Amino acid sequence: MVLKIKRPIKEEPNVQHMLERMPKDVANSFTDDQLFHLNTALAGRRWGSHKVDVRGTIGLLRSRYYFVLLAGRDKRDLSRTESRVGKLVMAAVVALFLCVSLLVGLVLLYILKSWLGINLFEGFSLGLWDWLNGKAS
Repeated sequence: MVLKIKRPIKEEPNVQHMLERMPKDVANSFTDDQLFHLNTALAGRRWGSHKVDVRGTIGLLRSRYYFVLLAGRDKRDLSRTESRVGKLVMAAVVALFLCVSLLVGLVLLYILKSWLGINLFEGFSLGLWDWLNGKAS
């Protein structure tokens, strides 16, 4: 990864922050080339922006704990196993959606049939229309 820098390397925020946290003699011993490569390495550690970014702390007794919840689009390359699991989960979700849609559609057709007074089998009823009529009245 090559970063395009428009200002001197010592004015880059990542580099300034890193150099401020070390002794002056050590900070002054780095060459511009070394600082450029350190900046490149540090730039890869940025989290970026996320659709969901919730951060907070919780104090329990004498300790404080922090939590971070990040969510967003995954831009990483998936391993073969992760890709297979993802496809399997997607297939299961689609199959579940189709089954629920089919069930709801059949129930709506049954209610429509009952509303129109059509009897497919004489003397047989699921009782759904009667139950709905009883609730509405």
